[in-house]
Amino acid sequence: MKIVDIQVISFRVPVRGKRTRWGYVERPQQGEPIPPSEGIQRITRIVTDSGAEGFAVGGAHSYFYAATPTDVERFVKPLLVGENPLDRERLWQWMTMNRSGFTEALVGNIDCALWDLLGRIADVPVAKLLGGYREKVKAYASSAPNLGGPEVYARQALECRKRGYKAYKVHAYIYWDPHRTAPAPGMPAFPREDIEVCEAVRDAVGNDMVLMMDPWGIYSYEQSLWVGRELERLGYYWLEHPMDERRIEPYRRLCQELDIAVCGPELATGSHYSRAEWVLQKACDIGRIDVNFGGITACKKAVDMYESLGVPCEIHVGGFGNAQILGATSEETCEFYERGLHWVDEDYDVIPPYLKTACDPMDAEGYVHLPQGPGLGMEFDWDYIDEHRVDG
Repeated sequence: MKIVDIQVISFRVPVRGKRTRWGYVERPQQGEPIPPSEGIQRITRIVTDSGAEGFAVGGAHSYFYAATPTDVERFVKPLLVGENPLDRERLWQWMTMNRSGFTEALVGNIDCALWDLLGRIADVPVAKLLGGYREKVKAYASSAPNLGGPEVYARQALECRKRGYKAYKVHAYIYWDPHRTAPAPGMPAFPREDIEVCEAVRDAVGNDMVLMMDPWGIYSYEQSLWVGRELERLGYYWLEHPMDERRIEPYRRLCQELDIAVCGPELATGSHYSRAEWVLQKACDIGRIDVNFGGITACKKAVDMYESLGVPCEIHVGGFGNAQILGATSEETCEFYERGLHWVDEDYDVIPPYLKTACDPMDAEGYVHLPQGPGLGMEFDWDYIDEHRVDG
């Protein structure tokens, strides 16, 4: 079997609000719903001479990187066309060995499509090909950032508990000034205001929910230390990605000083290679990775590394590729599925219009049921996609 073509299918999807110049979604007024707009979603399709195909998704409707037509024509096709798609490890090594133009995110997109292809050939979920362990995972509700005052977060946490969630993660004021209710550059951050949000959430839900907090890398070391101790007082489970991840030493010091678990790195490049260094330097208590950092192949290598060293690893965000990793690992290593982001007055359970089935349906007990279809488990609504297709 040989790869004969690689395509990018682009189409319009509804998205929420617009991004600010600092990188986060802008709202009209504090606490109000974000108005809808449109963005471009993309599907990568790998075609073989046997007729077997594999797919990966990314773009405006998700966190995950979408391969562009330029990526495919300049970098991916010259390397992969004519190769056996079942040689995933060899192709992964080729893509990651200093190949010009191959970012970790692009590698992740192509690698996921290759795994999807194999799963569709075998007619089983990728999780089964990786070993298979479970079909459902505990979920936590991951709030969107900059939702409004502490009372808005408290109200959302209570709504999430009523929906069935047993855990909730706070994204408070990120690239946002809560006093001016306007976008801000991130530093100076607002750690005291962030803790006011965390206090309101804990007061609202009591001890009934596991709580986490993620400031998304905007704190200094001193702010991280203070926030961590406040979160210990409030009984939070972990502090995630509090500082710039280009420097390991502040994280090593922070882990020494705090009792609360420090979760990371979230956005550090180097896939499983750099994360091994974080563990060896004792710069994290809980690991972090997702398929944007080298695909399913890299994630499985990372998860196995964390497991062998007795360090838990929380998979960053949801999605079809990450769901397959979770389906092949135990709760001892990967405890939660991150379900979000949750905006104000938005029904997260609505299925995206280009899919026929949801990626992460959750039951009333707070468990996400992982995709059981072949490959990554995506079932596309091609009528919608074709109706909304765009060129380039």
